[in-house]
Amino acid sequence: MSEVKRILIIDDEEDIRAVVQVSLEEFGGWRTIAASSGLEGLQLARSTVPDAILLDISMPDFDGFQVCEALQQDVQTQSISVIALTAKVLPSDRQRFASLNVAGVITKPFDPMLIWKEVAKILDWKTL
Repeated sequence: MSEVKRILIIDDEEDIRAVVQVSLEEFGGWRTIAASSGLEGLQLARSTVPDAILLDISMPDFDGFQVCEALQQDVQTQSISVIALTAKVLPSDRQRFASLNVAGVITKPFDPMLIWKEVAKILDWKTL
């Protein structure tokens, strides 16, 4: 059996982290790690090197774009697939996501029962 995928969820909203964790673990069968800020997320990405990161874009202090840029500049983390989680996607954001090598975008509000399917589809992961 293959190794269980690990996903790092970086979001400053506790409710969203909790809902996403339940969906990914219960329905996707993956392990999750959660961070409540961009800086904490970066530290966890470096120490745990997850298979993918679900990254909120609008966070105080250190936003998702800054996290992406930092991940790209670090040899240890640059190959981790990143999915942006955002409430608003402007055309300029789409260009920025493309330049940062973001694997996909999931817009808020999302369906908590289906977010794991969106993640699997974006990353082309097999599910249970």
